[in-house]
Amino acid sequence: MEQARILLAIALSFAVFLIWEIFFVERPPEAPPTEQAQQTAAKTPTAAESEPAAKPELDLFSPEALPFKAVSEAAGNAKRITVETPLYTAVLSETGATIRSWRLKQYREEADPGAAPKELVGEQIPGGTVQTSWGKPVAAPMEKARFFLESGETEVKVTNLGRSVRFSWQSPEGVRVEKTYAFSPESYLVDLSVTIQNGSGRPLANDIGISLLSRFEESGRAIGFEGASALVDDRVEQIDVDDVDEETPAAGKLQWISLQHRYFLSALMPVQPVETKLTLSSPALGLVESRYTQPAIELAPGTQKQFDYQLFFGPKSMKVLGEVGYDLDRVLDFGWFDFIAKPCLWLMNFIYRFVPNYGVAIICLTLITKILLWPLGNKSYKSMGEMKKIQPLMAEIREKYKNDKKKMNQEMMALYRTYKINPVGGCLPMAAQIPVFIALYRMLYGAIELRHAPFFGWINDLSAPDRLFEFPFSIPFMQEPYGIPVLTLVMGASMLLQQKMSPPPGDPSQAKMMMLMPVVFTVIFINFPSGLVLYWLVNNLFSMAQQYYTQKKHA
Repeated sequence: MEQARILLAIALSFAVFLIWEIFFVERPPEAPPTEQAQQTAAKTPTAAESEPAAKPELDLFSPEALPFKAVSEAAGNAKRITVETPLYTAVLSETGATIRSWRLKQYREEADPGAAPKELVGEQIPGGTVQTSWGKPVAAPMEKARFFLESGETEVKVTNLGRSVRFSWQSPEGVRVEKTYAFSPESYLVDLSVTIQNGSGRPLANDIGISLLSRFEESGRAIGFEGASALVDDRVEQIDVDDVDEETPAAGKLQWISLQHRYFLSALMPVQPVETKLTLSSPALGLVESRYTQPAIELAPGTQKQFDYQLFFGPKSMKVLGEVGYDLDRVLDFGWFDFIAKPCLWLMNFIYRFVPNYGVAIICLTLITKILLWPLGNKSYKSMGEMKKIQPLMAEIREKYKNDKKKMNQEMMALYRTYKINPVGGCLPMAAQIPVFIALYRMLYGAIELRHAPFFGWINDLSAPDRLFEFPFSIPFMQEPYGIPVLTLVMGASMLLQQKMSPPPGDPSQAKMMMLMPVVFTVIFINFPSGLVLYWLVNNLFSMAQQYYTQKKHA
């Protein structure tokens, strides 16, 4: 039983990490959409075909309203409008009145100070995002329609006061569609209103869909969540990127929908949530579409209806999301022990206010957690010290009864009773700390504050693996860039030293296996963000100091 102790606790925690590594592997699709899916798409009726001829409702995109050929030709002359605020630069297009670019001024594509601002949309998303569709039951391609910019102003500066950009389109029969974006200088939130004016002589009755689109790169392994999520009936639903075409999204009162990356997200929040169903699709490799459908209402001739939403394109920052409202901060989820991780994130940011270096903040946070868990650690290390004292007696029992396992176990238990030692006393207190380790692990991986945050020397990005120098050749088990993982090697050495301080297992085969553990963990951590490695290294150092102090005290 003595071999359980602290290494078993560490092994259990890393078993969880390894399970995450296995289940969060992002595998690119091996083949294009299946033939059945293609046939289904080919047979999908258009909005015009979906309505029986006998019904009086008007389809805006029926051939009699506006032929697709005319739409395509009109869209060729579409203007682009640039909106600049202190937080971002957005580009909108008259084609579909969609967002074609959204660059964040406070975040960069790379850690280099001269790198371009972070792009959340870009040309990689055909047609842009915030696409509007009109149809029942299948969306019609309103994103191809040529809207017109009413103000004619193609450059909009948003400094002290908010500004609006309005697009409009009108069918030959007099049905008018308006999309209005309202921008604020101090927020990532954007007001969006869609107004339908029925100037025709027939009633309208169609669903309206607002779609968010985003492209997800094949980034290898991920620990946190990436994909589509929604707040449905006050519960958060998450659909991983790889499961978009497989899972059926839940239906209910949708309070928001979003597309999440590791550090950034786009979200749509209806001002008045309604009972509806989230629609997900993957139009192309790596591209995910999340659509909010406004259920159909009947709009009589000469009347109009306005639908109001709010958009968010920005960082997954706990502070920023908390200020948005709509419970959008629930999009930030650190897994099973989220209730521990978020206070730790708040504490790390609080420390950063006084020590403006996130590497130092991680060290301080680790020290604080060690102090809070000091009683558990003391109990564990005291038990380990007692076990170490009776190691010679245990060795004698093993040798004497090596051919009688039953008798050996009986004598071992008698020895524990004689010296009043609990054989698992060193393991259980450490196992109780595993939730804290996992919470910090998830938080440090997903905290946007560590993105491109420098520590010292060659470590200029705590969200990326540490590499001293860059080699032109590949290294086994290492992802690019290739270099010397100094911090990871030091962490592995600290684990080896910590293992040396612990009582050795009695079984030689187990002793050899334990000696391999630091090597295995070093290989696992070689591609982890340096902020995570720094946390684990500092935690090892503090643990060794506590272990040395405790065992000296009770020698």
